[in-house]
Amino acid sequence: MAIFRLLLRRYPGEVPAGEIGIALKLKPSTASVYLSALMSVGLIGKRRKGTSLLYKARLDSAREVVSDLFLDCCKGRPDLCPPILRDPREVESTMSDEKFNALFICSGNSARSIFAEAILRHEAGDMFNVFSAGTKPSSELNPFAVEMLKNKGISTDGLWAKNIGEYQKPDSPEMHFVFTVCDQAANEECPAWPGQPITAHWGLPDPVKAEGTDAQKRLAFQQTFGQMRNRIVAFAALPFASLERVSLQHAVDAIGKVEEDA
Repeated sequence: MAIFRLLLRRYPGEVPAGEIGIALKLKPSTASVYLSALMSVGLIGKRRKGTSLLYKARLDSAREVVSDLFLDCCKGRPDLCPPILRDPREVESTMSDEKFNALFICSGNSARSIFAEAILRHEAGDMFNVFSAGTKPSSELNPFAVEMLKNKGISTDGLWAKNIGEYQKPDSPEMHFVFTVCDQAANEECPAWPGQPITAHWGLPDPVKAEGTDAQKRLAFQQTFGQMRNRIVAFAALPFASLERVSLQHAVDAIGKVEEDA
């Protein structure tokens, strides 16, 4: 279950077997047994890329398993079946004219998620209340990230590194969208978010880890900023009022795959 949950958090991306083992602290032999078991029942798929084996959750098979359980045990009662198990034509859009709450999560909350928070607020602050947090937040924002935002004419007011726990309190705002923007944060198990927000993984390389001269480091931050801005602009342009949840989920998943597939 831990492996399947991890692959769902990274969906529609693929995860190398070694990374799965490291994230879940499994011995290679143990991870191999569990992956084989999931493969045998069709819940995950794999493909080889060079010397690596990449694994991906198979939502069609998972949906069939869960749907069969509900239909068999609960006789398909609409008051018990989760909306995703019903006919998509019966799932109404939860998007309206209200201002949406969006949360971006990474490990340090010093660069990538900060970029996302600042860019979305800059591009569509009239549509979104935007937040960011880290699973292991840094004590302060990365100075190259702050410099990049200022050079792009994007306000850094109100930006600081925050722990994800700040948004998991009973009085925290209920999120409509939750995005992980680094693989490490997506690999970590988190409590379910109230209200069943739309979630997606938009993993990007960590510019904080860039080495070399300051010019080389600034180039890494420039590349990450550009990729994040492209995703944010595409996200803000979605026709939220006319999309039902399944279509909206597919749309945000696709946005996170653009550079990966390029």
